Amino acid sequence: MPGYDQSLADLIRSTLHDAQDLMRGEIALAKAELRQEVRKVGSGAAALAAAGVAALAAVMFLLTALALGLTNALGWPAWAGFLVVGVLLSLVGFVSLSLGRRRLRTFQAFPAETVTTLKENSEWIAKRLSSVRK
Repeated sequence: MPGYDQSLADLIRSTLHDAQDLMRGEIALAKAELRQEVRKVGSGAAALAAAGVAALAAVMFLLTALALGLTNALGWPAWAGFLVVGVLLSLVGFVSLSLGRRRLRTFQAFPAETVTTLKENSEWIAKRLSSVRK
């Protein structure tokens, strides 16, 4: 064809160069998107941390109000109201600790079914490779 003096090697070289440029562009886009997502996660984590601090402060004020309310309602000394609240919190903590420990005892770092199938797959691959080599 007239006007087309490129050799096949030049066309392949040009195509490979274009493919490299395209891949570089895709990688740059992925990096930019990843940076943006990391910023979102950071900002979300900061908001959750602030919410946690606020919730902790709120719980402390509510527990103090409960202790003082008990002392006023029942005519007890202030220490008795705080003692009751402390004992109740200790019970909640003990029950939560017991439940958490019980659930963690059943935790398996490696799922048994997955380990079994991985072993089967590796044995199958080993057999296939040994039969190919023969």
